[in-house]
Amino acid sequence: MRSSRTDSGSSSPTSPDIEHQQRRPLRPHSLDGVVTPLESDESDCSVDHVDRLDPANPVTPRFMQDQAARKHWRWVPYPARRTAEAVVRWIKGPQNPRIWKITPFFPAIQELPPRLLGRILPTKRHRLWLLFAYFAAWVLTFALVFWQGQVASEIEGWGEPSDIGCGATYWSKNNGCGIDGVDCRPFTNSSFAFRCPANCASYRVLNPRAVGDQEITYAPLIVGGPPDPSNELNPVYRGDSFICGAAIHAGLISGSQGGCGVVSLIGEQQNFVATNRHGIQSIAFDSNFPLSFTFLPGIKCEAKDARWSLLAISVVFTSVLSLFTTSSAAFFFATFIIAFWQVGLASDPPLTGAFASLFSNVLGKFLPAMFCAWVFYDKMGVRRTLRGLTAQVEKTVLWLGGCWVGALTNYTFDFIPISRLTGHDLAQQPGAKAALSIIVIVLAAIVVGQIWCFQQEARLVRYLKLYALFIVAILISLALPNLSLRLHHYILALLLLPGTSIQTRLSLLYQGILIGFFANGIARWGFDPVLQTSVALQGDAQLGTALPVILAPIINSSLSTITFQWDPAPSIRYDGISILVNDVERFRGFFDDKGVDEFAWTRDTNSTLNDYFRFAYVQGTSAGDYTRAGIWNTEGEWIEMAPGPSRVKGRALVQDDERVARSLWKRG
Repeated sequence: MRSSRTDSGSSSPTSPDIEHQQRRPLRPHSLDGVVTPLESDESDCSVDHVDRLDPANPVTPRFMQDQAARKHWRWVPYPARRTAEAVVRWIKGPQNPRIWKITPFFPAIQELPPRLLGRILPTKRHRLWLLFAYFAAWVLTFALVFWQGQVASEIEGWGEPSDIGCGATYWSKNNGCGIDGVDCRPFTNSSFAFRCPANCASYRVLNPRAVGDQEITYAPLIVGGPPDPSNELNPVYRGDSFICGAAIHAGLISGSQGGCGVVSLIGEQQNFVATNRHGIQSIAFDSNFPLSFTFLPGIKCEAKDARWSLLAISVVFTSVLSLFTTSSAAFFFATFIIAFWQVGLASDPPLTGAFASLFSNVLGKFLPAMFCAWVFYDKMGVRRTLRGLTAQVEKTVLWLGGCWVGALTNYTFDFIPISRLTGHDLAQQPGAKAALSIIVIVLAAIVVGQIWCFQQEARLVRYLKLYALFIVAILISLALPNLSLRLHHYILALLLLPGTSIQTRLSLLYQGILIGFFANGIARWGFDPVLQTSVALQGDAQLGTALPVILAPIINSSLSTITFQWDPAPSIRYDGISILVNDVERFRGFFDDKGVDEFAWTRDTNSTLNDYFRFAYVQGTSAGDYTRAGIWNTEGEWIEMAPGPSRVKGRALVQDDERVARSLWKRG
């Protein structure tokens, strides 16, 4: 009987197809191991084609081609060439790449929630409806708690308190209140009921403010307090103090929950005392100021900021969602939406006051932010990091926890003494350079770890090209004239997020923090431009204008007067001179007016207070750089101002956005 099996060494005829395959030349391989097709894959690769090859030009073997290519680099020393080749081989990655995938600890426990959900709702359609219902439950719960937090009890005789921001004051910064403070009147007999949000104790001035011969920056502007340091009775604060910060300092409201009360103007006061109360160090001022305020005692008011309750709701909802869903898209987009609205409406709202204005502001940022979220997920590695991840608890702790840490950056990273990544801010903010150095070192260590992971997956070359493009774009931005590069929260997320597209535990943490950064940056500040003019970044920094040269003053002790004169202006672009006395503009004269060549200041003959003077040139209605403060002390002696400009910059006479609304001043 003939066997149907044939021996491999038999001389059975070969089929035409197999013979054709044996005749075809081998295909070359590309650098990433993918087979590269020949120029023609048809019958011209047959023996007839081989026969047409010119015998006089034989094909050069591959190893000889490599040797010929190396001849172009013979000018490079062999050790350097060998090192470079080794580096290139390492960057390309191993022949058999390692694809990173998280193997969960205690998989039976971590995979239990989605397994239980699958038993209860086995079909995808039912789970989708549950997701919509769950999200609707969050919206309803969030809305009810938020609305309850907007309600404050009415104050008897004063009505419902008015919402003010943490930086609200009665007095505009520097010379913004005009000559003798006329634009900030009345100075007395005016009160209103107010309500402050939470976290006002950490609100600081980011640009210098003048308080006598001091220049306050990166600290709460609270000047004064209770006159008797042993108790909290009858607190008195200078008119440019933050009202909410002063209320916390006086013990009227809570720093963590906010609160309400009644503030009252009490006119000119003097000798403001510095004390440390309720976590706030106030500032002393040993002279007089035309506008001061206090808080009425015995006011009963109930109002608390609901941001912490809302945060608890959002964290619980996202945590449960993270544990029970294995869909990377459902988890990512639901978490991003919840974190964005939590920041915009509660944790770090961009506006205070009417809800309609706040909601409109956040909604206007939400739609473009969602487009960016889709780009993050589909194009920048979020899908790759979260897809197929079964470590539910680790995802919740690392990715979701990191996301909330980044979204609450106004709390979690508030201890870092860096407000803006600009040379001016880094130079003037105490500890900023040291903090930046530590951040750079930490980021360098993280980058090294991520580079190694990408190299193991043989994906490093692609990402090195991407970041080389980023670096070129940054260098071009730095070279543009009259523009400065500003690295906002969302820019840092955009730059660093592609480097987290690996499924490792550290990448989960890094990616979550960056997504939170982006949500916080856009919800709070919006899409600020990457390139900004020097004027936009300057804030209250020096303008570089010339400083008036003040002659030795004439002091008349019997009349208690001091008279100042000055040298002519160095340029015709200066129209006049502005003088601040005790941080209030008391003189603004123009050189074209007759008799405006001196300024005399008179004080009470029995005065025991110092007087502080600053001088600046005027251009139009705006003052330039002021000098440092000169002091006419209690002994009647003149102490010259230190050389150089004050860090306090003059302002045009325009309304300050942080001032209390004029409509509230007359209430009560």
